[in-house]
Amino acid sequence: MEHVELVVLFLLVAVAVLTALARVLDVPYPILLVLGGGLVGYGPGVPDIELEPDLVLLVFLPPLLFNAAYFSSLRDLRAGLRPITLMAVGLVLLTTVLVAIAAHAAVDGLPWAAAFALGAIVSPTDPLAATAIMRRLGAPRSLVSVVEGESLVNDGTALVIYRTAVVAVGGTFGLLDATWDFVVNVAGGIAIGVVVGVALVKVFRYLVADDVVGVVLSLAAGYLGYLPAEELEVSGVLAAVVVGLIVGRRSPELSTPSSRLRGYAFWEVLVFLLNAVLFILVGLQLPAILREQEHSAGELIGLGLLVSAVVIAARMLWVIFTPFVIRALDRRESQRARRTTWRFRLLGAWSGLRGAVSLAAALALPLDFPERGLIIWLTLCVIFATLVGQGLTLPWLLQRLGIEDDGRGEREEVLARREATAAAIAHLERLGEEEWTRDDTVERMLGLYRFRDRRLRQRAGELRDDEEEEDDLDVRSRRYQKMVRQVLDAQRRRVIELRDEGAISDDVLHALERELDLEDQRLEI
Repeated sequence: MEHVELVVLFLLVAVAVLTALARVLDVPYPILLVLGGGLVGYGPGVPDIELEPDLVLLVFLPPLLFNAAYFSSLRDLRAGLRPITLMAVGLVLLTTVLVAIAAHAAVDGLPWAAAFALGAIVSPTDPLAATAIMRRLGAPRSLVSVVEGESLVNDGTALVIYRTAVVAVGGTFGLLDATWDFVVNVAGGIAIGVVVGVALVKVFRYLVADDVVGVVLSLAAGYLGYLPAEELEVSGVLAAVVVGLIVGRRSPELSTPSSRLRGYAFWEVLVFLLNAVLFILVGLQLPAILREQEHSAGELIGLGLLVSAVVIAARMLWVIFTPFVIRALDRRESQRARRTTWRFRLLGAWSGLRGAVSLAAALALPLDFPERGLIIWLTLCVIFATLVGQGLTLPWLLQRLGIEDDGRGEREEVLARREATAAAIAHLERLGEEEWTRDDTVERMLGLYRFRDRRLRQRAGELRDDEEEEDDLDVRSRRYQKMVRQVLDAQRRRVIELRDEGAISDDVLHALERELDLEDQRLEI
């Protein structure tokens, strides 16, 4: 790639400008990045950007998958194991097969292996898009957990099929061989992920006091699972996911407060940049892809609509009707307790948004792959149809169905806060008996935590009549925190004035600024 420094600068500036514009227009940023990238790609003087297919999956997928798995809840994954497994395996297979059949029939000369590659590319859902929308709108936690868990696991299933189909191009596509390869890929990827994850937990224990090295190692963790698995020709995707699950589960004992602050900030920016760069890269390559097409504009639009409709219809059929098959086969009382209403199923069926994983897989196709440009175009159509068509209508559907938050997440948060506060009060009372503590200091801290306990009990509706407050304790707390924030801002302004006057150095400014910022982050407002 020529003038790589200009290309990097151009990408960063384009991402920043288009993302800012997306926030002003209040639309999902991937939509504007793809459209903006496509329009910019037609501009004069825009550098030609050609990606090396072998590097796309390597650069983008391991950190994205590791991060998604790291923050996943094993408890929620276990609770929704049956629906997650059915959708992550069964639905992916169904979508792949139906898309392959439709594409093979609609595109003359498209090999079956290439058609199955397309089906595998558009099968996995995005782990961020739908769950972010549903959380913001107050969808039930149980439904959000299933959609999130499905998105996490189905990447592995889809990319194992994808890899098998890509290898089969130019040869024969045998169902028995493909099934055996699928089983070996899945089992091998999980096994390597477990080994690497357990080893990394031991390594992290020795680095717990070194914040910077710990963050760097967390970036390498996904690759440490992905690369050995790929070298052994098994699923690197599942290996990276398993590593993320294991390390994420043990993270509280493997990190310090400062390393978590550094790590969360680092990963938030990194994941955004990886997603944003992927979307804009597709947009920038879109003009070249369309110029090389032998299909007319009408054919391209028609094929895009066809594949998108098949993807959406496959999910609707699976999610809505599979439960009836399960009910007929499993009549246990425990199964009946898991049953949901048709409203929940319809919302889950409409939540199959596609995103970065599909983009990365499409861009990673070899340059000589049959109909590579068309497959990238169709992938983009599916992402656009689901992200725009379903993503923008998801809030409307949620409202029309009358589905509201079941309060589970809030109840669990209140429980955790109350138990933590009770532990603090109990420990402070024990500290009050120590010779080295001061009574006034202990009482001051006890007053703070007892007020917090009353506020949480009021929020849970558990205050007794003789304990009822004249004022809403949450209101009092917000007013207090508002006052604290104004005091912190006053300190921050004065420290900046001292720096500007030359009384203190920038090093001193940054040290005090970090302390004030940490105090600010503790506030709930």
